[in-house]
Amino acid sequence: MLGSLSLLAAPSAFRPFSSSSTRNRSSCSTTDHQLARQLAAECRRGSQILLRRHVFPRNSVYGRVSYGSPISAVMVQDTSTMTVSEEDAEHIRILDVDTALLPFKDHFQYRIKKYVDQKTLFEKHEGGLEEFAKGYLKFGFNKEDDGIVYREWAPAAREAQIVGDFNGWDGSNHQMEKNQFGVWSIKIPDSEGKSAIPHNSRVKFRFKHGDGDWVDRIPAWVKYATVDPNAFGAPYDGVHWDPPPSERYEFKYPRPPKPKAPRIYEAHVGMSSSEPRINSYREFADEVLPRIKANNYNTVQLMAVMEHSYYASFGYHVTNFFSASSRSGTPEDLKYLIDKAHSLGLRVLMDVVHSHASNNVTDGLNGFDVGQSSQESYFHTGERGYHKLWDSRLFNYGNWEVLRFLLSNLRWWLEEFKFDGFRFDGVTSMLYHHHGINMAFTGNYNEYFSEATDVDAVVYLMLANSLIHSILPDATVIAEDVSGMPGLGRPVSEGGIGFDYRLAMAIPDKWIDYLKNKNDEEWSMKDLSWNLTNRRYTEKCISYAESHDQSIVGDKTIAFFLMDKEMYSGMSCLTETSPAIERGISLHKMIHFITMALGGEGYLNFMGNEFGHPEWIDFPREGNGWSYEKCRRQWNLVDTDHLRYKFMNAFDRAMNALDDNFPFLSSIKQIVSCADEENKVIVFERGDLVFVFNFHPEKTYDGYKVGCDLPGKYRVVLDTDAWEFGGHGRVAHDVDHFTSPEGIPGVPETNFNNRPNSFKVLSPSRTCVVYYKVDESLKETNEANLSGVDVTLKVDAPEQENVEESTILVAHGAEENPGETNDRHLASVGKKSQNDGAKRESIEETASVVDKTIAASRLDDPEVEEDDGMSDE
Repeated sequence: MLGSLSLLAAPSAFRPFSSSSTRNRSSCSTTDHQLARQLAAECRRGSQILLRRHVFPRNSVYGRVSYGSPISAVMVQDTSTMTVSEEDAEHIRILDVDTALLPFKDHFQYRIKKYVDQKTLFEKHEGGLEEFAKGYLKFGFNKEDDGIVYREWAPAAREAQIVGDFNGWDGSNHQMEKNQFGVWSIKIPDSEGKSAIPHNSRVKFRFKHGDGDWVDRIPAWVKYATVDPNAFGAPYDGVHWDPPPSERYEFKYPRPPKPKAPRIYEAHVGMSSSEPRINSYREFADEVLPRIKANNYNTVQLMAVMEHSYYASFGYHVTNFFSASSRSGTPEDLKYLIDKAHSLGLRVLMDVVHSHASNNVTDGLNGFDVGQSSQESYFHTGERGYHKLWDSRLFNYGNWEVLRFLLSNLRWWLEEFKFDGFRFDGVTSMLYHHHGINMAFTGNYNEYFSEATDVDAVVYLMLANSLIHSILPDATVIAEDVSGMPGLGRPVSEGGIGFDYRLAMAIPDKWIDYLKNKNDEEWSMKDLSWNLTNRRYTEKCISYAESHDQSIVGDKTIAFFLMDKEMYSGMSCLTETSPAIERGISLHKMIHFITMALGGEGYLNFMGNEFGHPEWIDFPREGNGWSYEKCRRQWNLVDTDHLRYKFMNAFDRAMNALDDNFPFLSSIKQIVSCADEENKVIVFERGDLVFVFNFHPEKTYDGYKVGCDLPGKYRVVLDTDAWEFGGHGRVAHDVDHFTSPEGIPGVPETNFNNRPNSFKVLSPSRTCVVYYKVDESLKETNEANLSGVDVTLKVDAPEQENVEESTILVAHGAEENPGETNDRHLASVGKKSQNDGAKRESIEETASVVDKTIAASRLDDPEVEEDDGMSDE
C-alpha cells in the first residue's frame, strides 16, 4: 500500500524453514507469553477437534435469528463447555510442520480457542458465520414487504433521522427508533406502488450526539457514494442504489477455474488511460483487459475499488466500504468489467483494505465516532485507534458489530460483484499492536508470538479466510505482510491464519538496494539466489520485482533506475543502442524473469512495468497543481513499433507463456545448483526447466557446464537475447545439448554441483537462456511438428488496434488466426492440416520456441511436479 511498511523491516524476516532446521528458536521468555499462557489454560483441551469442526461445518440447518436476538453488540464470552480427548486437544498440525513453534503452543491454543468460541457464538445467536456475514441484507437500505427498511448501528446517537432528496432533506417526519443494541431503524412505506426513495437519489443519516449537535453522515452500509465534480472540495453524498431490472447488469460468464499458479496483473482503473484523466470501468474493460490477456496473465488485481474521497491516497484511505469508487463509473459498470475479464479467462482479485479506515469525518466511517467508548464504535479509542504514520483510524476487531461489518463486506464483494478473491492490504499493521512501526523483524519467533500480537485481529483474519473459502472454495486470498508471521499462509484447520499466498515483500527491497548501492561487479549471486528462495516451507509466496509501491513519486521503477533520463532520448530503434539502454533492457528482462522463476509460487507485475514505463506515478494533488500528467499509463510507447519498449513487453508476454506451457511456478521442484560468484552465473532447475542466468557485464562463456537432474537431450525454450526481445541472437536454437553422467550413481557428493547429469551451453553476458528436455519417445510421431513450431508476435487487430499480441502458432502451412488464445493452439497440436509440410522448410525456429507437444505431455503428467524437493538453498 501507499506508505508500505516494507522498508521498515529487514529482509531477513523471510527465513526459510524445514523440519530439520538447526536455527535456535526454542527460547521463549516467560514475560512475553505469560498472558497467553494464562488465557490458554482453559483451552488446553479440545482446540484442534473444535477447529476442524468449525472450519468444515456439518450440513446443519440453523434457525434464522432476527437482529434483535439477545446478544450484546460487543463480543461476549460463551459459557458452554465442549469436551474432547486430550490427544485431539494437544494436536495442532502446524506444529508438526514447524517444530520450532512448539514453545508457542499456548499462544496457538489461545487464539484457536478464541476463533472456535467466536464461531460458536455466531452459530448460537446469528445462524452461523455465513449467515452473520449477510449483514448487508439487514443493515443499510433493503426492500422488505411494501417498503424500504433502513438500519444503522450508532449506539452513541441520542436521536436519528433519515434525510435526502426524497424528503427535501427534512427528517422531522422520518424519525428513527433505537433498540437495546444501539441499532436505529425505520421503515418507509412505498408510495402508490413505487419506492419512497427513488433509485440514484441522495441520502444521509442525520443524528444528534451527546453535546446536542446534529450531524449528517453517509450511511455506513451505503452501496454507492458520489460527489459533485464541479464543486471543489465538496462533501460526498450517499446514494440509494437500486436500479430497475432493465438497468441492472446481469453476469453472463462463469468464473474461470483457479489457475495452478496466479500470474497477477496489478492495475488501477482510474490511472489506466493514456490521457491525463480518470479512466472508467468500461474503458478499462474494453481497452486494457485485452492487453492483459495478450501478455498471458491469468489474474487481474484491482486497486482502489472501495470508495475513497481522497484520490491521491491510491485507494487506501477508504471512506465507504460497500461502495465501488464512483470516479470510474457505477456499480453496474464495475460488474461489466469483471464479467468481461471472466469472458477472457481472467480472474479478478480486489485489493481490500480492512487494516484501517480514512480519518475523514465528513465522508467516511470515522464520522460515526463522536467520542464514545470503543465498545460503541467501529474503532479503538485513544492512541490504539489511530495509526500515526497513515493518519487513519484502526478497527476494533473484538467488537461484534465490527466483525459483522467487515465479514459482510467480504461477502458483498464476492457475491454481488463476483470477485474471485482478495489481496488483503496492511496485514502487518493488523497482526501487531505496534503495527510494524520502527520494528525491524529479524525472524526471531518471539517477535511473532507475544503480548505485541493483536489476537483479536488474528482471529478476525482466521474468520475472514474461513468465510471466503466457505463461500468460494476456489478463491485466491493474498496477504501483504512484511513481518514473515509463521503460519500466515497455512489453513485455519491446521492452526494457521488461512491465506493462500503472502507477498514476497523483501524481494523488491533487495533489487532497490542493488540498483541504488551496488555496481554490476558487486552483485552477489549467492545473496540474490538466497533472497529469492528465502521463504517459509509450505507457505506459498507471490514474487514481484516491483509493484505500485516502487512506482510512486519519490521512488523509481526498475526501468528508471537502470536507464534514467536516457529513456527519453535513447529508446528509438532508428538510432544505435547506447550502453545504458543496452544494459537497462537486458537487466530489466533478467530481473523480472529471475524474480518470477525463483521467487515464489505466483508472480505479480504492476500496470506498465511490463514494458518499462518510464515515469513514476504522481496523483493530482496540491503539490503538483492537481495535475493528471503522471497519473496515467502511456500505452502509446509500447504500441509504437520503432520504440524499444516493445522488446520488454514482448519478453513479459513470452515468460508468462512459458509458465503456461511448462508450469514451473506451481512446481515444488526448485533446485539452485550453481551460484558462481566469479563468473556471475546462477543455474537452477524449476519444474522441468533448466535456467542459466549470466549477470556478468562483459563475459560470455562458451561451453559453460550446467548440472541437471534427468539425462537426455535439451533444447532452448526461451532466450532473453533473442532478436524479438531486443537482444543480439547470440544463442542458436537449433542445437541439441546432450547430457553426460556425473560421478557415481546414487552418491550425490560425487556429482557435478550435486546434480547427476550435465550439459554444456553458450552463455552470453547479461542473458538468461532456458532449456527443456526433449521427450525422445515422441520423436517419431512429432518430429515433423517440432520444426513447425514458431513463436510469433502479431497484432490482434479485431480485438485491440496497434497492440502487439503474442500468439504461439503451430505452423501447418495455412495462416492461423492471431486472435486465438494459446490454449486453442495447445489443443490443436497433433492435428494434421491439409497443407502439413508444405512450407515446413521455410519456417525458422525463433528464440521463444515452445514445443506445444512437449508442453501438452507435461501438462497431462501428474507426476511431473513431484520430481524433487525444495531448493537446496
